[in-house]
Amino acid sequence: MVDKAELREQLVEAFEGADYPINSPMDLVPALPNGPSTTFESGDFSMTAMELNTKLGGGDFPYETVEAFVDDVIEQLESNDEI
Repeated sequence: MVDKAELREQLVEAFEGADYPINSPMDLVPALPNGPSTTFESGDFSMTAMELNTKLGGGDFPYETVEAFVDDVIEQLESNDEI
C-alpha cells in the first residue's frame, strides 16, 4: 500500500529545487538528484521521473510552486489508479 504522504514528501524534495514557475517537464530535470532516472517509491509503488512524465500526460503547465505541481502529480496518479 502506498503512503501518499511519504510519496508527496519525496516528490516535493526532488522538485523543490527547480526554478519556479516551471513551463514544461524539462524545467524540472536540473533539479532532480539523478536526472530522469530519479525514482520515487512507497509501498508497492515505484516510478522514475521519466515514467511519471510519460504516464501523466504532461500536466497543466505552468506551475507557480512545487506544491501546486506535486498536488497535480498526486491527483493524476490517483485518477490513473497508479496509487
